[in-house]
Amino acid sequence: MITLRPGTRARFSTNFYHQTWHVLSDPHGALLLSRLLWGLSFQRQPNTVVIIDGRFVDPNPFDAEQGDPIALVPADLTHLPARAVRHLSRRFAVPGTVSGTVRWHTWGLDAAVDEWRAQRADGTWWRRWRPEEDARTVEVERLNGVLSMRASSSLLRRWAVDVATMGDYVYKGMSYTELDGPEWELCRSDGEVQTFRDYHRRVSVAKISRGEVLAAGNAPGEPAELRPLIWDRNAAVRSRRRQRPAGTPV
Repeated sequence: MITLRPGTRARFSTNFYHQTWHVLSDPHGALLLSRLLWGLSFQRQPNTVVIIDGRFVDPNPFDAEQGDPIALVPADLTHLPARAVRHLSRRFAVPGTVSGTVRWHTWGLDAAVDEWRAQRADGTWWRRWRPEEDARTVEVERLNGVLSMRASSSLLRRWAVDVATMGDYVYKGMSYTELDGPEWELCRSDGEVQTFRDYHRRVSVAKISRGEVLAAGNAPGEPAELRPLIWDRNAAVRSRRRQRPAGTPV
């Protein structure tokens, strides 16, 4: 089991929206995720798994529900059943279980990124949808409180390039890429990575909004009813922050 170094600055979150699981972060987190995916695709040790554990997982930037730890799973090497996820969850929740460090190599990723950008520039990008990839089923699903992202080595490499280049196209500070399988379908994805330039500010605002809604005393108990109230409160919290004098608490 490979985890991030304690001093890692990147932060992530997760949520389930439009029937799709999302991994959420900022551009820095996306670059780290791309290198984790790329390096994992070349691993040869059976039963290898990369865990982004709770130390690096925020409440989500929309309604501040706590995100889930993330497991990156190479389908060629590792089978991660739900009972194994439960065991891993207990293990990485206990401090002091580190048994060593590894040097994570991502040779070839930069060249693959340059090649993909060149394909987009010269109009040959469509060939990317016909790669000779393992047709193994892609799984992006929640297992016992952990978001599992599982794919063959070739698909992990494609995901790595897509995540590394997602910042090439930004709309109002947001960019995204879909985590598709080898058989791409229009208007459907197995998962998605989404980044915001102001990710950390969004998380902070959502946490304040959630606290204020819950403090009102009449907040609904069902998440489906609670979330829209927090979404609405976010705009008021952002407006209040813009209007307060510098140095004044929120």
